[in-house]
Amino acid sequence: MRVKQALIESCAPDIAQAADAAVATFLRGNKVILFGNGGSASDALHIACEWVGRFVGDRQALPAIALGANPAELTSIANDYGYDHVFARGVEAHGQSGDLVIALSTSGNSPNVLAAVETARARGLFTIGLTGRGGGELAGAVDLAIRVPSDETPRIQEAHISIGHALCDVVDAALQDRADGSGPGA
Repeated sequence: MRVKQALIESCAPDIAQAADAAVATFLRGNKVILFGNGGSASDALHIACEWVGRFVGDRQALPAIALGANPAELTSIANDYGYDHVFARGVEAHGQSGDLVIALSTSGNSPNVLAAVETARARGLFTIGLTGRGGGELAGAVDLAIRVPSDETPRIQEAHISIGHALCDVVDAALQDRADGSGPGA
């Protein structure tokens, strides 16, 4: 609870900026690409599923992809190019101008996450990094870094999914406002 309270106090403006980026991405008809390793891969998949399926209420399906969810693709890229390229190849294959990348890494130092962010930046995609207190190399590599104020992996991952749910809330509200004729793009 202390970590989540500190997250609100220190990261609310960055979370709001990330939410605005997600809303703008979906309103343009673009997609969100998420990725991470281990628990962060699970969090990326969880957030993508909230957008493709639904978060709370019914709405149109939103284009979101969690890289690494296809084991055949993941292992073929790792076998042919090395594990450091598993997400970069996915960004290269699926990333288009106007898309948003959300990279999750508790340490901020995962080579495959950093390589994918580099690929995304080279393609002109807006990049967000969810990481822990130190931020690692990821914090300096992305357009927007959200650093959870903790050094403990479980607390960081709990905060990452809370951030993901906050993004989903804002996206759903913005799309509902637009459908009602009262919000952005109405």
